[in-house]
Amino acid sequence: MKVETLVPAYALEHLAPLGRIGVIALATDFNIEQDLNRLYPNDVRAFTSRVRNVNPLTVENLRTMAPGISAAADAILPNTDLDVIIYACTSGTVAIGNERVTELVHQTRPNVAVINPVTAALNAFDVLGAKKLSILTPYTDAVNREMAAMFSAEGYEVLNIVGFGFEDDTAMTYISPEDIAQAAISRCDPAADLLFISCTALRATSVLARVEAALDKPVVSSNQALVWDSLRLLKYPKPIEGFGVLLEQHLAQ
Repeated sequence: MKVETLVPAYALEHLAPLGRIGVIALATDFNIEQDLNRLYPNDVRAFTSRVRNVNPLTVENLRTMAPGISAAADAILPNTDLDVIIYACTSGTVAIGNERVTELVHQTRPNVAVINPVTAALNAFDVLGAKKLSILTPYTDAVNREMAAMFSAEGYEVLNIVGFGFEDDTAMTYISPEDIAQAAISRCDPAADLLFISCTALRATSVLARVEAALDKPVVSSNQALVWDSLRLLKYPKPIEGFGVLLEQHLAQ
């Protein structure tokens, strides 16, 4: 038997030359990877790890994710530099806290920027000049009250928050984009500066532009905000078309 060792004839290629994004997704999230692949440009790539979560989705159960966040961060391309790590759970961030999420990621990946859907949304609200919010979620009233209180504590006026009342995180992805669009258009308060659609599991991405056109105001979703905020940190210079004014008009600023 002959054994040979080959030397590549061409230089090794640098994959994802404009950015490597680590993603800590919920174990039950059917949607996040599809959305990120749809939204990120070809020269930026997302690499996913998952953290165990518990149903039903309550504030108490959301907090049980915290001990697994550090290990999930450590499992994303070990010994490879990442530009940003995303903790991809909006309600989980509300329950655990922005600063605590960052601390948990930094226990195993200490030198990387950390974002989550709440901080990304807050940055988006600031860029869009919004102070009065309408919010659409898949959550129960109890979780929605926690979310509204958090945004109110950040200085925003939550005019209304409407949820589909789901306690099963897996089932949230099964909500039709048409249901999301109709709820968004019919329930957004006319006095709101923008509509925020919360939850990385919701398949809202495909209807963002349509809802914006119907409401004649910006619409921010969890996944859209995560992509925008991470690209902003990368100083990505090109607009992303078709997914709302946030990505079309507010990159490279």
